[in-house]
Amino acid sequence: MTQVLDAPSPAHAPTPAELAARHGLTVSGARPNLPSYVGQLWRRRHFITAFATAKLTAQYSQAKLGQVWQVATPLLNAAVFYLIFGLLLNTKRGVPDFVPFLVTGVFVFTFTQQSVLTGTRAISGSLGLVRALHFPRAALPLSICLQQLQQMLFSMCALVVILLGFGVPPALSWLLAVPALTLQSTFNAGLALIMARLGSRTPDMAQLMPFLTRTWMYTSGVMWSIDKVLNGRHAPAVVKLLLEINPAAVYIDLMRFSLIDSFHSGQLPPHVWPVALGWAVVAGVGGFIFFWQAEETYGRG
Repeated sequence: MTQVLDAPSPAHAPTPAELAARHGLTVSGARPNLPSYVGQLWRRRHFITAFATAKLTAQYSQAKLGQVWQVATPLLNAAVFYLIFGLLLNTKRGVPDFVPFLVTGVFVFTFTQQSVLTGTRAISGSLGLVRALHFPRAALPLSICLQQLQQMLFSMCALVVILLGFGVPPALSWLLAVPALTLQSTFNAGLALIMARLGSRTPDMAQLMPFLTRTWMYTSGVMWSIDKVLNGRHAPAVVKLLLEINPAAVYIDLMRFSLIDSFHSGQLPPHVWPVALGWAVVAGVGGFIFFWQAEETYGRG
């Protein structure tokens, strides 16, 4: 009779976590620390730029006029607003250089509006890419913001032609448009990152945002002068404060002050530049951290 002896069991069988640590394995899709995450984005900067350019080129690829619509679309929007608000509602009364005033407001607000709307769908609209490849997910909303910035630069070229056509002379103050656009781009990127995270968990946000951004537009002085409307009216102090620190209105005022001679002939309120910088820092840094904190959840569920 043969006696079968059991093989001695090891004193301590390594756990899966210990085996992974021993062989240098990490959790797939785990959120890296913040400095590492920034480094990953920087290493993929060429992808972000190429992705933004490709999306911008493909946006009007099916239209016969093609890329002409990059300039024609904001111009048509401005023309509609001029017809309704400038002529029918007569908001141009008392506002010098109303057409440059209006077009500047439309272009600047559209830049922020489209960054928010497209940013809301940045993750939910690219689930196939998110689930197939491993990359820092912030690359998607950031590429969308870069795409909108490229669109804004096309609009700025058209705006310069409009300014010259309506007799607004070139001035050194036009150089202020560069820091103003830089601050707005940072603000837009932060806002897009926030909306990308919210939109990834709640797809209905994409249906709600057009109504919210339209309301935002009407309170931002796009087609009417906030100062002219409030002049002589006893509005509550909190209403005036909210209108003054409204980020869209602040960036519109900065661009108008930079470009329009009749606008910068007056004194720009001293709070505008600090508020613009504050919004850019709060939204840009806060939005980036807010998005990074949910890095592991994108594309799951």
